[in-house]
Amino acid sequence: MSLILSALTRLNRVLERVLYALLLALLFGFIALIIYQIISRNLPLLPRLFWTEEFSRFAFQWMIMLGTAVGVLHADHFVLEAFPSGTRADQVTRWIRDLACLATGIIFVWFGKDFGISGLRRSATASGISMVYVYSVFTACGGFIILFSLERLLYAALHGMPAMEKFLNTPNAVDDMVSNDMSAHEGTINPAYS
Repeated sequence: MSLILSALTRLNRVLERVLYALLLALLFGFIALIIYQIISRNLPLLPRLFWTEEFSRFAFQWMIMLGTAVGVLHADHFVLEAFPSGTRADQVTRWIRDLACLATGIIFVWFGKDFGISGLRRSATASGISMVYVYSVFTACGGFIILFSLERLLYAALHGMPAMEKFLNTPNAVDDMVSNDMSAHEGTINPAYS
């Protein structure tokens, strides 16, 4: 089982680096297209290219979905902490969170493939590209979410939820302050109680 986790971790680190590069390229492309649209509206010298609006929207959609997948890997998505940290109820909700992410990834792949295939029959209005490139974002996102959720769940099963979160979660400034504050006060006696 640890061999599977090791292989999955190596694969996910490569995918993560590829996703970061792709997200950066999409962001720069998105910004460039928006800037061109603004300039071309105000400068009659530049031709108005209507496909730039479509491509900027498509880039935005891909950025959102691929960023969501990376957010699942590092638990950067919205998390509601309803129970005190470290309690059994807190641990159960953390397992439910990661299992729900895995279920979401499976749903995205399952239903996203049909949605992506439906894009073969449609094309974008201004650019004429097949919408399969846009609609397949759900399937791609779902695949990444499945891989990232599996790594989180496998790591938690082998090493425990706290170890997995320490290894994979993005550091939280509030949690760091609380743990540093608690470790600084360890061993000291409150003068009010002495």
